[in-house]
Amino acid sequence: MKSPNELAAHSDREAWLPLLELAAREVFEIMLGCKLELAGDTVNPVPSEFTGMVGLAGQLCGVLTMRCTAQSAALMTSKMLGIDPRQADEHVWDAIGEVCNMVAGNFKNKLSGMGEGCMLSVPTVITGGDYTFHSLADEGALEVRLLFEGVPILVALEIHS
Repeated sequence: MKSPNELAAHSDREAWLPLLELAAREVFEIMLGCKLELAGDTVNPVPSEFTGMVGLAGQLCGVLTMRCTAQSAALMTSKMLGIDPRQADEHVWDAIGEVCNMVAGNFKNKLSGMGEGCMLSVPTVITGGDYTFHSLADEGALEVRLLFEGVPILVALEIHS
């Protein structure tokens, strides 16, 4: 079996797309009590009012991002903490960072042989959509567009070998 770096280097990364989707679905179902649906390719670009990022280092190097609207960020926070979405403002950054962190951890644990060989960074959350993101990834991102309570979110993985 190939190591994760060999997989990334040989563009077998498409096999990781279903794992990325499953990781997100499981986190949202367990932590937020919501089922995600595939958004399909017809959904317009996801507004990036909130972007959560978690770095991966070790056997797998890269970054996992989760992008969503302010509305969906508030809804995630409310479902995670059991509060009204209108009361989510002061907690939204922590909640988005934690959801992104859980998706990244769940994804890396789904990769055979990864276990302790890959570490995750502390989550970073960016608010606002007027920014440029530059990654040292070897190829384009693996992206999964999902619907959370009818609103699109984007989970992306960029790998650097």
